[in-house]
Amino acid sequence: MSNMQRTLSPIDGQLYVERPYADEKQRAMTLDRAVAAQAQWKNTPLAERKALCQRAVEVFVGNKNQLAQELCWQMGRPIRFAAGEVDSFADRAGTMIEMADQALAPLKLAEKPGFIRYIKHEPMGVVLLIAPWNYPLHTPVNVIVPALLAGNAVILKHSAQTPLCAERIVQAFTEAGLPEGVLQFLHMTHQATEALIRSPQINFVAFTGSVAAGATVEKAAAGRFIGVGLELGGKDPAYVRADADLDHALECTVDGAFFNSGQSCCGIERIYVHEAIYQQYLDRFVELTRQYRLGRPDDPATTLGPLVRPAAAEFVRQQIIDAVEQGAVAHIDNADFPLDQPGSAYMAPQVLSNVGHHMRVMTEESFGPVVGIIKVSSDEEALELMNDSDLGLTASIFSQDTDTAASLGEQLQTGTFFVNRCDYLDPELAWTGVKNTGRGCTLSALGFSALTRPKSFHIKVL
Repeated sequence: MSNMQRTLSPIDGQLYVERPYADEKQRAMTLDRAVAAQAQWKNTPLAERKALCQRAVEVFVGNKNQLAQELCWQMGRPIRFAAGEVDSFADRAGTMIEMADQALAPLKLAEKPGFIRYIKHEPMGVVLLIAPWNYPLHTPVNVIVPALLAGNAVILKHSAQTPLCAERIVQAFTEAGLPEGVLQFLHMTHQATEALIRSPQINFVAFTGSVAAGATVEKAAAGRFIGVGLELGGKDPAYVRADADLDHALECTVDGAFFNSGQSCCGIERIYVHEAIYQQYLDRFVELTRQYRLGRPDDPATTLGPLVRPAAAEFVRQQIIDAVEQGAVAHIDNADFPLDQPGSAYMAPQVLSNVGHHMRVMTEESFGPVVGIIKVSSDEEALELMNDSDLGLTASIFSQDTDTAASLGEQLQTGTFFVNRCDYLDPELAWTGVKNTGRGCTLSALGFSALTRPKSFHIKVL
């Protein structure tokens, strides 16, 4: 195996970044620095931690144009959208900085004569964060900022597809004055990452990625009795009721299905539409989908970029082929998107009807620009189909009767339930999932709890 990590750009398949993998000595030194730095950092007043994180965010946003260009070339996000992830990074960080005082405040109990009792939030220690390539800026910030605010040190291991994101994040915090060793990055092989998880110097692991990779992370941590946060993707559904605002539902669900070329764990991958509006919805959905412009993501006119690599596109193409062979109707002619060629990372969006849950495309995470649309006759049928999945990150219902929609949401097996929106993350709400989507949560006040441990103080006054 080569000792170099090579990043091929999905734009042209050429080498874009090359970095040496950290060897065993470098990994050991990184761990030692993190442990030593965290012992000091945890004693830094929260007000200073907040101010430093805020400065780091300002430094980071100051490099927005460079970050957007690098993001475009590393994972294929159209340049017209790439800077938006830098803004999301800042928004999420700012929200967590604002809520830190309340989230990390000691929990005071009811007065008890002769005793003082409270529960403090103690930092875990050293947090290993394994970040994904599809949203490589605003996914890691979900952990980095609350972890640092809580007094932890963080070691960041980014996907091999987006190594510059790890370097730029650490660079911004370093320029802001973060003490050496509190936030570091490592470029590592999968085997080295598993070995690091097994290190007694790692106290918590946060991972975002596939179910299979999440199982590997959990296995590596087994027997260590440390916290492991796993966000493992979704097959997220939307239901468009008969009373939905059709224009709004179409705008949201088309974007929810195809933004980032469908490479979003909370993107819309399956849609259920009431029979009263089904045909109108389907026709207009297809019409809107045809308006996408597939092209090089460094072209400002492009609205749909390539998938992260040709193999990812071939996986989705095969799902579509299998579905069509089983009777599905494909509504988009690939010839209308000339860049879509076999073996290419560039792939046309696809809308399928006459689909069912016996097809892979309706049950297996696609992570690409394809969506299946099914006609339903009732709320009950829609709920049954929406829950028919081994994943559960988000689910959406579009309806002008928000009370009824919220009531239906109570019956959905999901981490986040939306009414009249989708494919969105509110940093004041817990980001979590059910079933094989994983366990634990990030963001909100609850996200701080995952990165701390409770310590009870029971003081008898003499």
